[in-house]
Parts: sequence; structure tokens; C-alpha cells
Amino acid sequence: MSALLTLWERDVVRFFRDKPRVIGGLVPPIVFWLLIGSGLGTAVRVPGAPEGMTFLQYFYAGTLVLIVLFTSIFATISIIEDRREGFLQSVLVAPVSRLAIVLGKVLGSATVGLAQGVAFLLLAGAAGLHPGLHGYLLAFLVLALASVGLTALGFCIAWVLDSTQGFHSVMNLFLIPMWMLSGALFPAQTAPRALRALIAVNPVSYAVTGLQRALLPEAAGAGAPEIRTCLLVLAAFAAAMVAAGAAVASRRDSR
Repeated sequence: MSALLTLWERDVVRFFRDKPRVIGGLVPPIVFWLLIGSGLGTAVRVPGAPEGMTFLQYFYAGTLVLIVLFTSIFATISIIEDRREGFLQSVLVAPVSRLAIVLGKVLGSATVGLAQGVAFLLLAGAAGLHPGLHGYLLAFLVLALASVGLTALGFCIAWVLDSTQGFHSVMNLFLIPMWMLSGALFPAQTAPRALRALIAVNPVSYAVTGLQRALLPEAAGAGAPEIRTCLLVLAAFAAAMVAAGAAVASRRDSR
């Protein structure tokens, strides 16, 4: 537990001391939300949306997930940096279980992503969303589970790579399709059948739908998963990714 908390604290402190990184992780998605939401808001109407709901409001949940997605996963680049600096080797030879190392790194990076997601969540009122305390709590829970799962996914990939350039290339192969096929830009119900099947097995889509259910239930659309289903899928995804991270870190030839 001591090692877990130390690794968690180290990543959190390093993040908040790096002001450009804090700004760079939060401001671009907000600008993206305003530009895309405002630009498409006058030309696109969400199918099945009730009167009065703008595309800017529909796109809010997708932007929240985008913030957590990029911040959580790219925070795991520190694994490659720690290996280069020799810190990771020092941790691996310490009398600490690999699971504690995985949890410390994953929870540290997930906290970073969750903090930025919560900062944007506080702007829900400015977007015309007023879910109440219960809605905010559900949204926080969805963000927390999504942060852990996505960070653990980034951990599994970063652990076996040696260069940040390779990490960026591989993650872009996962990130963009996962986000675009999540219902962030268009409802899953309006997609072709083949895309609907991909959306159904995409864990990020349950994060988007869960946030829509929590913040603006009308945005989820008919036939979308209920909030309980979204939470169960995200919890299973987080547990599976943490277990995969522990398995990868426990390999004898771990570098």
C-alpha cells in the first residue's frame, strides 16, 4: 500500500507542477467542443432529439470522454520516461508486488484524467445542462471508471514500448476510432448496422452513453443502454484492463 500511494502521489504531483501540460490537456478539448458544437449546431439536428436540445449539448458528453481519454492514456507516457531515467528499474527490483506497481501507476494517471474531466464537468451549467446532484454523482462515477479502464489500457501498451513516438502512433490507432465509434458525434441508433455492432462492443461508447444518461437523458436516445448497464460494462472493462496490466508487468522478460 505504501508503494502504491507513493507511485500515485508522484504522478499526480508531477502533473500539477507542469502547468503547460495542465493547460494543454484541458483547453484544446474545450475549444474543440465550442468550435465543433457551435459550427454543427446550426446545421445538424440530432435525430430523435427533443425540441430545444442543441448539438452543443449533445456533444458535451463526448467532449468529456475525449478529455479523459487523451489525458488518462497519454499520462502513461511517464512509464516510458521512467524506464529511460532508470526509475522504473529501481521500482521493479524493490520488494513490491507487480500489482501494487500497476495500481500505483494506473491510479495516478487515472486521477490526472479524472481531475481534468471534473473541471470540465463543472461547466455543465454553461452548456445548459442542469442534472442536479444525483446526475453529477453518476457522471463522476462514469468518469472514474472510464479513467481507470482507459489508463490501464495505455499502461499495457506503454509497458512493452520503448519510444514515445511509437506510443503516439499506436495509441492514435486506438484512440481516434474508439472515440468516433462511441456515439460522441452521432447517435448509435442512426449508424449503419456494421457500425452499430462496433459501437456495441466499444467500451468508450458506454462512457458516452452513461454521461448522457446522467447529464441529459434525452440525448441517449431510444434503445440506448441504461445507466446501470453502462456502469457494469465500465467496471468490467476497468477490472479486465488492470488484470491485463498486472499480467504484462509480471512477465519474466519485462523490460
